[in-house]
Amino acid sequence: MKRNQFIHKGFILLVIVVAGFLACSRNPYKDSNKQYQQQVKKLALSIKENPLEKWTTDSIKEPPYWVGTTNFNLRKPSFIIIHHTAQNACLQTLATFTTVKSAVSAHYVICKDGTIHHMLNDYLRAYHAGVSKWGNLIDINSASIGIELDNNGFETFDSLQIKSLISLLTRLKSTYTIPTANFIGHGDIAPTRKNDPNYRFPWKTLADNGFGLWYDTVLDSIPQNFNSIQALRIIGYNVKDSNAAIQSFKRHFLQDSTKKLNHTDKVVLYNLQKKYW
Repeated sequence: MKRNQFIHKGFILLVIVVAGFLACSRNPYKDSNKQYQQQVKKLALSIKENPLEKWTTDSIKEPPYWVGTTNFNLRKPSFIIIHHTAQNACLQTLATFTTVKSAVSAHYVICKDGTIHHMLNDYLRAYHAGVSKWGNLIDINSASIGIELDNNGFETFDSLQIKSLISLLTRLKSTYTIPTANFIGHGDIAPTRKNDPNYRFPWKTLADNGFGLWYDTVLDSIPQNFNSIQALRIIGYNVKDSNAAIQSFKRHFLQDSTKKLNHTDKVVLYNLQKKYW
């Protein structure tokens, strides 16, 4: 009898352990993943629609039948925008990006330990750039992949995190043939609103690996007629607020957040303009 009681208690204990394991292993993002799938299916149905049925109106002369082209593909991203999360933990950012009311998202989130969360298909449009501009491009969300690094904005970036970032960028650059110049920061495209990734971000390390531009170690002197604001505009910065553009440029290339160009800053700026444009 005692032996049977022991077996029975052992079985109950096993059931409790298994149940606990299953509860812990359940994906905590099951509900948001379901919403993701529903939105993807809705977009897929929109793509499959017959264009003639969607746009026909009484004021348009209708053809007798729909003619669909045989030559097309998915749109591909041509920019990579790097952010810091401005939050205190990776889980906090994942929660933000899986909450509808936040209305913000990114394609990738990279945690401090190097873990990469791929949150959105690369061909879909994330809400990461906001009101921004680079050169003549104003709808950057439609042309880019957004990558968020777990960093509150006042920290250095972990080496494991940067290693994972470089591995990811290597794949993205190869897959989508993204130009070297098109790896930039959120602060570059929105200088009046954003400062991420912060000035501690290792842009030179990225540039050494083929992601983003960098200046030469030996610099030429600047000509007397050099126009620094025009050079910033040529590189891509929105110079409507020139002080903000200067600050963004210095944060990216000089790891400095001041708003005035000194002689060294101008020499670097001149070198970049001369080197790439």
